[in-house]
Parts: sequence; C-alpha cells; structure tokens
Amino acid sequence: MTSSSTPRPGSGPVETVAVTAGRRAVYLVVLVVLPVLLLALAVPAAWGWGVGPRDLVIALVMYLVSIFGIAIGYHRLFTHRAFRCGRGLRIALMLAGGMAVEGPVMLWSAEHRRHHKYADREGDPHSPWRYGDSGPALLRGMLHAHIGWFYTARRRSNAQHWVPDLLADPDVRRFDAAYPAVVLASFALPAAAGGLWSMSWAGAWSALFWAGLVRYAVVHHVTWSVNSVAHTFGDRPFRTRDRSSNVWWVAMLTLGEGWHNWHHVEPTCARHGVLKGQFDPSARLIRWFEQAGWAYAVRWPIPSRLAAHRHDRPG
Repeated sequence: MTSSSTPRPGSGPVETVAVTAGRRAVYLVVLVVLPVLLLALAVPAAWGWGVGPRDLVIALVMYLVSIFGIAIGYHRLFTHRAFRCGRGLRIALMLAGGMAVEGPVMLWSAEHRRHHKYADREGDPHSPWRYGDSGPALLRGMLHAHIGWFYTARRRSNAQHWVPDLLADPDVRRFDAAYPAVVLASFALPAAAGGLWSMSWAGAWSALFWAGLVRYAVVHHVTWSVNSVAHTFGDRPFRTRDRSSNVWWVAMLTLGEGWHNWHHVEPTCARHGVLKGQFDPSARLIRWFEQAGWAYAVRWPIPSRLAAHRHDRPG
C-alpha cells in the first residue's frame, strides 16, 4: 500500500511527506526495538528480584494516565473531536497522552485520520491486510500493523493536510515543541515517586524500570494491538467498509479502545463500546467530565444510528 503524495491542482498540501533516515532510525529504536527489549528484560528481572507492591502501584497509575491520555486525549478529543472541553482539561489530556511516549499529538492525530480515510485499503499506514489474507501474508501484515510500519514507512502523514485545526492551536504547537521534555517527565515522574516513597535511590531506580520503562513498553504494545488484532480478529456487529472489529481483551487493556467496530462507523462518537456488556472506561470518564461541567458538546451514540448499521437489522 502507498498513499498519495502528489495533490491534484488546487487540492492543498500533499497527504504525506518523506521521512529522513535519521528520523526512521529514531522510530526504530524508540517505537520498535526498545519496547520489545524491555519486555524481554522484564521476565528475568521479575524472576530474579521480583517487583514489589510499591512499583506495581506506581506503574498502574502511570499506565492509567498513559492509556486514558491516548484514548480520551489524543484519540477522542484531538483526533476525532468527540467532545469539547476547557483549556485546562485539554492541556491535561494532552500531557497525559504524551506520557505514553507515542509521539507528538499532531503526528499521532495526522496518522490516525489518514488511517480512517483509507482503513484496510491502499493508503492505510498500518493495515494488517497489506500483504494479503493467506496465513503467511497475514502474519506479516499483523507484524507490519503492530510495529513494523514505524520503521518501514518512507513517508508519514503531513500535518498541514491532515490536522490544520491542530496546527492553528497555539497550545498544541507549544506541546509538540516541548514533547522531548514530556517524554523525559514520563520516566522522571515514576522514578521520583519511587524514590520519595521509599526514601532511597534503590526505590527510584526500581520504579524507573517497572513504572517507567516496562510500563512504556506495555502501553505501546497494548495500544498497537488495536491496529493489528482489532483489524484482524473479533466480531463485527456493525457494517463497515473495512475490517475493524471488537476484541474484548483489547478493549479491557485499552480502557475501551478495543470496541473498534462501531468506532469505524462513527469515528466522532465519544463512546466506542455501544452494545450491552461493552464496558468503556474512557467513555465513562468523559461522562463524568460532562457531569462536572468540564466537558460539553459530547457526541454520544444515537440509537437510530446504531440500529441502522447493525448487520442483523430487519429488512
């Protein structure tokens, strides 16, 4: 699959821009190699000296901040504008999303908007069906969708084309410019918490490893499973032009993002788990924000729209 890089006359900025070899090398290390290596190191570390309750608590807090930041902030607010909120909450959600170390919000949103336009077709940056639907081709495609595309893609989404609204937002521009500091904070905060809690350097280093590095690796693979697993397996109760599906365990790990089928029907909907039993913690938190007066213009699912897109609807 390739995406268009040459616009028609008068069509505006190109959809994608070339990525330098240096930037691709950074993607390879930060997004592909390190998360896998850290998860591999976590196994002998847990076996050797174990992980204590203090590190687990700090890691859980950082995990929730990171996943909610991606699911509610980067994804539902900035990418799809499923709700609106005041400046303080917008900045807080942006910072929380940055803690996941998945890139600046403009690049993340640009890639995701391009994914929705071309989902599972030519132009999708990370479709698992890229190489076909035979066994070996699908395995290769899932690896591509999960992590491979970060390094193999010679072109990335152009922010001028995909997120002009975010480019016009001074808070977003400042956040993206300060993104390296946010990444540093993602690891410094758990280390500081562990050190202060234990009043020792050993506690700081232990929390840095488990709640900083290992947590970041887990967050990455959990998030990327939406691209790979939830476009390959699972059920599809709603009609879509792509292969987006619902995978319950992905939904639990991603705090609601794994209810992916309806999301591709109504990307701007604030709730992804719209059927009975589909627990969506991110939507629940958005509801609490709304009830507190912090969020407004929330786009909740419309029953008639749900019924109209069901596979099993009468007639």
